[in-house]
Amino acid sequence: MSRPTNLVNSWNEWDPLREIVVGVADNACFEPAEPGHRPQLRTPDGGSAPFPTGPKPAEMIERANEQLDGLVRLLESQGVTVHRPEAPDLASPLRTPDFQVENQYCVVCPRDVMITLGNEIIEATMSRRARYFEYQAYRKLVYSYWNNDPGMVWTVAPKPSMADSMYRQEFWEWPLEERHRRMHSSEFCVTQDEVVFDAADISRFGRDIVVQESMTTNRSGIHWLKRHLEPRGFRVHPVHFPLDFFPSHIDCTFVPLRPGLVLTNPERPLREGEEQLFLRNGWELVDVPQPTSTNDEMPKYCQSSKWLSMNVLSISPTKVVCEEREKPLQDLLDKLGFEVFPVPFRDVFEYGGSLHCATWDVNREGTAEDYFPVNDYRPLAEGPRILG
Repeated sequence: MSRPTNLVNSWNEWDPLREIVVGVADNACFEPAEPGHRPQLRTPDGGSAPFPTGPKPAEMIERANEQLDGLVRLLESQGVTVHRPEAPDLASPLRTPDFQVENQYCVVCPRDVMITLGNEIIEATMSRRARYFEYQAYRKLVYSYWNNDPGMVWTVAPKPSMADSMYRQEFWEWPLEERHRRMHSSEFCVTQDEVVFDAADISRFGRDIVVQESMTTNRSGIHWLKRHLEPRGFRVHPVHFPLDFFPSHIDCTFVPLRPGLVLTNPERPLREGEEQLFLRNGWELVDVPQPTSTNDEMPKYCQSSKWLSMNVLSISPTKVVCEEREKPLQDLLDKLGFEVFPVPFRDVFEYGGSLHCATWDVNREGTAEDYFPVNDYRPLAEGPRILG
């Protein structure tokens, strides 16, 4: 059983928040084109207009940092301890034996790279070349937890090669009809040959872990998570959202807010049958309202969809942080009994995410709980367990 006094202790997405990491926009660059990503401008001719390269302008970075700092002030006013990473030089070209890329990206979204599962911190493999070394921004913090919490477990997932052979580069040329035809096979831009996953494709429900198969997490990555986590007492559940033709990161599609309640995306339903785990255990799946901005109205350099609207951050089972312009969602959360904290965050959207993406919770009150007692799940293997 986990000891709540540990520095590293977070079992789900909603328990009362004690300690968290919030990203920074310092030294951020525009995302380079690479086999795992093809950035495009949000303009009527975005498919042909060149996407910027190199460092982002100082005024853009300043605006994003101002809103990130505002989130920090809110969290600290709620008694949460907040840490920030140190952004390395991201503008220099990156070269390994298997690939090269003109620059790295940013360290605004720790959620994509780092995840806390109970008393364990896992560094994800990542799926894009420009983000291969992004974990380095958090190493100083991880070493601090490692040196001061004897109960902490630290795991680094196997780094993939990110060589050309790891990607299905024709994916980007498929028309929507082809994507629809292939949607049940879940074959995207990353092949199945190597272990690949982003931490943001994982959602935590106590002893149950939900993992989205996507452009950024393949079946080999999910299988690695199963083999690693199931002997420790977790149950890993792959999920799919077949109407999302560019799936990447679960926290704009399926967002748990408290035991028994998940916010769902009305345009991205679960694959038929996968909802039964939740319904059999009395969970309510609530569709969120349409975002206040359409995809065409999102910030010019943002590569995420309009559904960043539902990328909220839970401070506790009764308190939720929401982007300030998303009034329809705020009204829904209010009706569901939450205290809502609106904050401006649109200037952060161009850095890969919103409130949940820009944070990595390291400590929440609570211990391992079983929220799915009606479960026909069978573990992959038996072994040492950390859950009670």
